[in-house]
Amino acid sequence: MNKREFLKVGLLMGAAAQLPLQSSAAISVAKRKVKHKNWIWVRPNKLDTDDNIKTRYAAFKTAGIAGLFFEYDSERHFRAAKAMGLEAHRWMWTMNQPDLVTEHPDWYSKNRKGDSCADKPPYVNYYRWLCPSRPEVMQHLEKYVSDTLDKDYVDGIHLDYVRYCDVILPVNLWANYNIDQTKELPEYDYCYCEVCKAKFKEQYGADIDSIQYPEASLSWRLFRYNNITRIVNSLSAVAHQHKKMITAAVFPTPEIARRNVRQDWTNWKLDAVFPMTYHGFYKEKVTWIGDAVTEGVHFLSGAFPLYAGLYLSDFKSDDEIAESIRLALKNGAAGVSFFGDVKQSVLDILSREMVKILS
Repeated sequence: MNKREFLKVGLLMGAAAQLPLQSSAAISVAKRKVKHKNWIWVRPNKLDTDDNIKTRYAAFKTAGIAGLFFEYDSERHFRAAKAMGLEAHRWMWTMNQPDLVTEHPDWYSKNRKGDSCADKPPYVNYYRWLCPSRPEVMQHLEKYVSDTLDKDYVDGIHLDYVRYCDVILPVNLWANYNIDQTKELPEYDYCYCEVCKAKFKEQYGADIDSIQYPEASLSWRLFRYNNITRIVNSLSAVAHQHKKMITAAVFPTPEIARRNVRQDWTNWKLDAVFPMTYHGFYKEKVTWIGDAVTEGVHFLSGAFPLYAGLYLSDFKSDDEIAESIRLALKNGAAGVSFFGDVKQSVLDILSREMVKILS
């Protein structure tokens, strides 16, 4: 089961708080400042023939796609995309890295009970989260990004899983895991390892173990926001040293991201952000995509472009896909990014909607 399919089953959560809409004038100004671009998340298939790749990527370019995020490193696919005039970025798992557990079990996060996800992963077996407080974790991630961007066929790095583990699941999934999460449960609340505790005490002069309700501590929450922000901003510096872009796939709104996964993406140093505004995950209607984009654009305040991530399996019709594109752009997104089976019919819809927007 791939990452996005798992999320569809259930690790994204609750709806965002409603914010007042920006004025149409403010949105119009924001749109004029940003050139519209559209993207696709791609899992390159080694069985693809060169002709198939060329045909597919040519169709992407013709429809108005500007770039691709590749989940795997395939030089053949990257170079084929670039030959078609598409940007080719490497999509990486950041804090969730199950492949390191044998070599570096001490690098992994511990929950409030003291269990490490190196040997007791939450929810599913591959949920193995690195501790962002550890210098060796930072060094590992910096080296990975640097080595990736050294390749001439890679145009940028795209961060995913750049957060803590989900602390709360949606209500409708509690029965699936036989849990009641009316409060933050210790087995899903990370990271309480020795390094995190020591660094928190150094910064705030408090022992997290002595705080009666650590899940309610604003300082402890801010400490963890800043931990991930520090990781991202360090990787950003590496990317910019290579004179290449750094972007991130994030939870759909700033409020959801901070509350559910300790992810404060409006304070990151990025070239663009891609909130996964997957309305179906939140049991929302398509119109909610506009609300989510509005919230993100509002809090970014022009720091960098926002592209709305759209999960194609959530849409019941072509009309809904078209509506989602219109809503995203109308509310300040610089474009959209598709995840799923991007058929020619989807590309045709995108082409038509972009013509309307730009006319």
